[in-house]
Amino acid sequence: MIAGTRHPVWTTLEVAGAWLLGLLWLLPLLYAAWTAIHPAAYATHFTPDAPLTFANFVAAWHAAPFGRYLLNTFLLCSLILVVQFVVCTTAAFAFARLAFVGRDLLFGLVLLQLMIMPDALLVENYRTLAQLRLVDTITAIALPYLGSAFGIFLLRQTFMTVPQALDDAARLEGCGLLARLWRVYVPLARPTYVAYGLVSVSYHWNNFLWPLVITNSVTTRPLTVGLAVFATTDQGIDWSIITAATLMTSAPLLLAFLLFQRQFVASFMRAGVR
Repeated sequence: MIAGTRHPVWTTLEVAGAWLLGLLWLLPLLYAAWTAIHPAAYATHFTPDAPLTFANFVAAWHAAPFGRYLLNTFLLCSLILVVQFVVCTTAAFAFARLAFVGRDLLFGLVLLQLMIMPDALLVENYRTLAQLRLVDTITAIALPYLGSAFGIFLLRQTFMTVPQALDDAARLEGCGLLARLWRVYVPLARPTYVAYGLVSVSYHWNNFLWPLVITNSVTTRPLTVGLAVFATTDQGIDWSIITAATLMTSAPLLLAFLLFQRQFVASFMRAGVR
């Protein structure tokens, strides 16, 4: 066998293992899909001739204010993502291209945030927002996450790969600091923005504990908290309707990942492992 080549058996085993892991990952989703589009009597009976129905989705939509929950989640994720893009872009550019006293120390302090779990600050965050009288608002859910150490790190790594010659050429053309950032660095970092946007939206779309603590009304609850309240045992909702509601909650994220999966993987291969 030529040095450096791999035996076909090992390649076959790796492919088979990857397919097996993928199938195991898909099983809960496939079960939820089966249960949601079949009557409750067929939730545990996987017969090919089982009748199809979309009544579970209609019942779930009318059993709880999912329209309001969806709007709250959309507003929450949009607010967080826009502010994070602004904060992370400016901070990452400063750490990547500007020279100032204590830059490395400040960047180390930013990275220190990655080691602190958000749940550890739950009580203090609630106390602070209670003093500001922001409890039970979408702003209160978003405030602790408007600055992201992960976003700053990821964009800084991307900005550092931009050739200095492009920055110098823009400077010679008369571009100021913000113009160089907007015209040179941001366009070259589009795959990173797509990847980070997917990570941010998926995290805050699925975030549960902090929204559960800080909200107490339908007008501010996101989808995750609304789904948890909807699925409690005292509601008397059957499993088929619960899985239908779960699919409605997760469908936007699945669609976004399928549309942008190539940019997502390519960005982390280029910027996240440098």
